Amino acid sequence: MTSARITGTGTAFPPTALAQGRLPELLPAGHPNADVLHRIVESSGIRRRRLVVDPDTEDVSSWGTRARMRRFQQEALPLAHDALADALAAAGTEPGEVGLLCVVSSTGYQSPGVDSRLIRELGMSPATQRMFVGHMGCYAALPGLAACVDFARCHPSPAALLNVELSSLHLQPPPWDTEQLVINTLFGDGAVAMVVQGADRPGRGPAVVDVASYTDVEHEDHMTWEVGDTGFPMGLSPKIPDLIAARLPEVVRALLGPHDLTAAEVGWWAVHPGGAKIIEAAEESLALAPEATAASRAVLAEYGNCSSAGLPIVLAELQRTNPLPPGEPGVAMTFGPGLTLYTALLRGG
Repeated sequence: MTSARITGTGTAFPPTALAQGRLPELLPAGHPNADVLHRIVESSGIRRRRLVVDPDTEDVSSWGTRARMRRFQQEALPLAHDALADALAAAGTEPGEVGLLCVVSSTGYQSPGVDSRLIRELGMSPATQRMFVGHMGCYAALPGLAACVDFARCHPSPAALLNVELSSLHLQPPPWDTEQLVINTLFGDGAVAMVVQGADRPGRGPAVVDVASYTDVEHEDHMTWEVGDTGFPMGLSPKIPDLIAARLPEVVRALLGPHDLTAAEVGWWAVHPGGAKIIEAAEESLALAPEATAASRAVLAEYGNCSSAGLPIVLAELQRTNPLPPGEPGVAMTFGPGLTLYTALLRGG
């Protein structure tokens, strides 16, 4: 089977940057969980997050879902445009060459939406095939990437993957319990794009070799992402890191085994920046050295958890600071509702 490579990446973030340390002062006066929020902030591993909603000037917590979806379209398109334009430029690919545009989002839907409007905004061919992957949550980056890889392996034209997530549009109405405070402090907004091309096309970048996943249906209620009257409410159990740690080594073995590899032979790891405890769970369950997750921690600190855009941002950061050496294996992983674990084997090229 011919391989496909990630030959270009691009990122874009909204201008509002909220320092994590300011969160307690944004609570309503006299909130009973103020001390709890202080502890959550201190252990979050996040310095700041980029948001399309500036909490100093706007409160969307009482908005209905329709208003939030309209705002998504307004805010997402310019971010998507910039991320994809940069990725195409990095890959040396003209917009009109793209054969498939795959847009991934769990925070905004409308038709016509970002995917079709990018055709016009970037001057892509009206014959470009489009796919929208929605509501999978954080793990959606890898199913979206797998679809682009399959396309690029079978067609002469490249595929483009765009992840755009605006979680700040889904702030739920108070009062907030501890679970909701964790959610309120965790997620950031951003867009990231990748160009995926067949190995016979010019350009360099890591090849996507294989994908493996595991759905822990027994614990599906520990992470949820629902459509509600006031946006999309989330459920997030504190048991998630332990559940991931229990299953992750098995999934990684299933990914690497068919390629005669073990985790000890992999020196390049892209871990979804789902939270400080999520990164720790991956690190400890796979016996990874702290430097193996340095890029994931750096992305978490700077941007928070950007849902499905989180892992691609880590991949972009790694390729910028520590590119996967030619021929060497690397592993990417992400986690989300289901409870779902997704992994991908990459090889430098």
